[in-house]
Amino acid sequence: MIRVAIVGAAGRMGRMLVAQVLRDPELTLSGALESPECTLLGQDAGVVAGEAACGVKISADSAAVLAQSDAAIDFSCPEATMAFAALAASKGVSLTIGTTGLSMENKGTLRTLSENGARIVCTPNMSIGVNVLFALCARVAPLLGEDYDIEVVEMHHNQKKDAPSGTAERLGEILATARGLDYADDTRHGRVGMVGPRTRQEIGMHSLRGGDVVGDHTVIFATAGERLELTHKASSRETFAKGALRAVKFLATARPGLYDMQHVLGLDHLAAPD
Repeated sequence: MIRVAIVGAAGRMGRMLVAQVLRDPELTLSGALESPECTLLGQDAGVVAGEAACGVKISADSAAVLAQSDAAIDFSCPEATMAFAALAASKGVSLTIGTTGLSMENKGTLRTLSENGARIVCTPNMSIGVNVLFALCARVAPLLGEDYDIEVVEMHHNQKKDAPSGTAERLGEILATARGLDYADDTRHGRVGMVGPRTRQEIGMHSLRGGDVVGDHTVIFATAGERLELTHKASSRETFAKGALRAVKFLATARPGLYDMQHVLGLDHLAAPD
């Protein structure tokens, strides 16, 4: 039985994660963490998640929770995630990170933690389908070649704070690598004014926000006479929670390293992470 702690347990994603852990026969909920300002501190995490009482109270004491955990899942914010990652690594607790908006510096810190013995899965999207989309884009882009213009369109709910989404950024990075481009230099985030004709050496990136959309991502390959579109649409956060649980189980037997969902799902043929 793997003992799992949930960071941000009172949030929408946290509640879904708590519920999924409670329903999984291979896992047990060891802790439910929230910020000291959370009004639900002391409440039963199962009840807050819409499940039966489980006896685990929502707490702000990360050290105490980690002391009785084998693994933790964090879908919070970059600042909180990085502080928690260092603490989890020091306690030998594996960490599954679904937080978006992590900087290159943040990712470098996670890599350093993994090189010092931490076991981490970090990915902008835990969805199985999205990770298949990642793999497909890596293969399709070089097959189609430079004659096909690439545009990425993503849409999320009106409360999402970052843009483009972490998933769209990852798609852009994969596509840029496959086409020999640089994501930072060759991505065009929207277009306005007299920008001139589109060049072949660019990837278009467009963010839409509205309503309660969980997450839609479309990669468009367009050339004269035809267009190929690869689309993934998430209708429930449950898909992300289920992917996170698969990551937890993967880390239970993995050696130290920084992994992503390609490793978890066996879509990457490398024996160890880069």
